Amino acid sequence: MTTTSATQPASDAARGAFIDVRGTSTHYHDLGEGTPVLFLHGSGPGVSAWANWQHALPVVGRTARALALDIVGFGHTERPADVRYSLRTWTDHVWGFLDALGLDRVSIVGNSLGGRIALQMAEDDQDRLDRLVLMGSPGVGMTLTDGLKALRAYEPSPDNMRDLLRGHFAVDPSLISDELVQIRYEASAAPGAHEAYQLMFFHPDHAGSELAITEEQVRAVTRPSLLVHGREDSIVPVDIALTMLRLLPDADLHVFARCGHWTQIERAADFNDVIGQFLGLGR
Repeated sequence: MTTTSATQPASDAARGAFIDVRGTSTHYHDLGEGTPVLFLHGSGPGVSAWANWQHALPVVGRTARALALDIVGFGHTERPADVRYSLRTWTDHVWGFLDALGLDRVSIVGNSLGGRIALQMAEDDQDRLDRLVLMGSPGVGMTLTDGLKALRAYEPSPDNMRDLLRGHFAVDPSLISDELVQIRYEASAAPGAHEAYQLMFFHPDHAGSELAITEEQVRAVTRPSLLVHGREDSIVPVDIALTMLRLLPDADLHVFARCGHWTQIERAADFNDVIGQFLGLGR
């Protein structure tokens, strides 16, 4: 098993390290020391922990221990041949990651699918969670939006990735750099990546689309929560966050104007300030 120090140099941050999680070689990033904050990425093609959180991890890592893994099926983490992708599979992989690092309690920042995983973790065992940040997260009343349809229709090519990210993720397409497009494209075209992505949402033997959540489940999440959303999000509409705000017993909502599905990239500095204040991180 290969692990990385909690004081991993910034120059090595993008490279990350690997750790065995219940038999699955798992790629992750580990920056800083102190209170652990776990970042969970979303589910778009070519996603990885670093592509999702490259602007947040180094900042949070200055005053806390910032962790992010490539959830099974994504990024550089191993893709077991017999895996059945589902919310349960992804959630269990995250629990296994925390166990492998010996972490009993964490705060979670979850983007999109990562937010839904965070809610499932709260349903499983809230005693192991401190605070939750749900960023662009699906929730009660979620439907298949045009943005989600575009995600699922993606076929790997640099042009398709550029069109997808600039057309559906950010209000200002100039914020989607050529470097980010290339990172996401290369990840989406890696051996087995597109096949795994199709298995998550299209294969009849897999349950990756079983992401619905009920009002009763949401009301049972008592951990302090912060909903963060882009006002112009076309993948998960801001109305979902408003519904979740009414249902979560202890939740605040921060909406960024002129912002789409990627508040952590489109409004990176502001996003880091907002979550840092909510999580009680020093400056």
